[in-house]
Amino acid sequence: MKLVTVEEMIAVEREANALGLTYERMMENAGHGLAHVVHQEYQHLTEQGVIGLVGSGNNGGDTLVALEHLIRLGWKTAAYIVRSRPDDDPLIVRFKKTGGKLYWANDDPELHKLRKLLEEYRLVLDGILGTGIHLPLKPELASFLQKFKDILSAYQNVHVIAVDCPSGVDCESGHVAQECIVAELTVTMAAYKQGLLMFPAYNYVGKLRLVGIGLEELVPVPLEWQMIQRFVPDMRWAVSVLPSRPLDAHKGSFGTALIVAGSVSYTGAAWLAGQAAYRVGAGLVTMAVPQPLYSVLAGNFPEATWLPLPEERGAISGGAAPLIHNNLQRVTAMLVGPGFGLQDSTARFLSHLVNYEGLKSEVYLPPLVIDADGLKLLTNIPDWHKYLPASSVLTPHPGEMSVLTGYSVAEIQQNRLRIAEEFAHRWGHIVVLKGAFTVIASPESSTAVIPVASPALARAGTGDVLAGIIVGLRAQGVEAFDAAVAGAYIHAMAGLAVDESIGNPAAVMAGDLLNGLVQVLKRS
Repeated sequence: MKLVTVEEMIAVEREANALGLTYERMMENAGHGLAHVVHQEYQHLTEQGVIGLVGSGNNGGDTLVALEHLIRLGWKTAAYIVRSRPDDDPLIVRFKKTGGKLYWANDDPELHKLRKLLEEYRLVLDGILGTGIHLPLKPELASFLQKFKDILSAYQNVHVIAVDCPSGVDCESGHVAQECIVAELTVTMAAYKQGLLMFPAYNYVGKLRLVGIGLEELVPVPLEWQMIQRFVPDMRWAVSVLPSRPLDAHKGSFGTALIVAGSVSYTGAAWLAGQAAYRVGAGLVTMAVPQPLYSVLAGNFPEATWLPLPEERGAISGGAAPLIHNNLQRVTAMLVGPGFGLQDSTARFLSHLVNYEGLKSEVYLPPLVIDADGLKLLTNIPDWHKYLPASSVLTPHPGEMSVLTGYSVAEIQQNRLRIAEEFAHRWGHIVVLKGAFTVIASPESSTAVIPVASPALARAGTGDVLAGIIVGLRAQGVEAFDAAVAGAYIHAMAGLAVDESIGNPAAVMAGDLLNGLVQVLKRS
């Protein structure tokens, strides 16, 4: 499911039209898809009816097609023309012939008719404005939307479904007009528009569904469509990259994840990461932790094997790297960094681990995931990205990304896609920029955005779980980018699952995500 800019979507539709998928056909497909989703989601309200707020553009056309199709599915429908369309508009003629009721905003300056219609119809299709708008809105439109919002506030049981996007959302930047209508459901066409997965727009989108416009019918597929490398994964995609588990498998079939983590100040980080690596399917998890943590954790984690490390003041000692190097024979992926702390001894350890100072001439590290303080400590190594194995996975939150790049957190949050892609290309590694709508960017230009923003994940330790999931997938042989995307998606779904089962995101703790992970994999 592709993620597009407004300009990209316009270019795709233009090329599709030239290849024979006409704009009219695309509109028919979009409208039928919209009607199907509405019928599927709200079939219990068929008798209460649906009214479409119809604009002058393609969104209005999609809405009219959907209303006509809903009539055939047994719905009572009405169309309220907000922005002028010609009286002989074929879509209006068809709608009237099918039995739909038609009203015009020009004949209703105080919206009295619209107010009365809302007493009869319980669903509203918002097809007024589409993806090509620029803010601020024209005064006439802004006035209508504000009046409609005021009217809606008096009705508690009206369901608003946005057509492609809520009217008043800038689908490029995610900015929103103050008059924007809040949707319960947004049915977007062909691809996710990038602004819909940004704030503040996402606060207006509600549940997000995608319907096709017929691009899959075209042979050849439009080149503009093929060139789009950004996408939004779903569970079907995530499951497709998970390793198969044959009946004759043994623990070696699913790899060994080495978790190099922890300090006395952050004991739980290592445990969370190791548990997550096991829960996502790694055959063996080995925990390399400072010696004091071994005595604390080992009794509570009997499934793991252990590599106690020399320590200095409760953190990994600068001389611990050879012990790691000498125990890599069966390791198929390694996670470094959760709970490290920022002591000088651990900085020296990381420098020696990646062989920056050439202490051992032939050190071949396994596929690598670096998280948390491990990322901050990398900045002590000049040209650090050159010393990591190819396609290492880096999992910064915005604060860590700020340390790595020099950009402020505010700049990163305002330009998450661009900055993640820029540095994935510059460093030559996978960047997982965590947060609401986690961005996963690869050096080869593929980018994924996780369509989840949840306060259930805004808790210390959830990043350790994510890092453990990714290294667990890497240990099983999943390619770096696929492991990062699938890991981030499964992690997000686990957060939603736990939020639902507990009932309040404030009560979700990082350890709860391990049970959420089990629930998500069970459903897959």
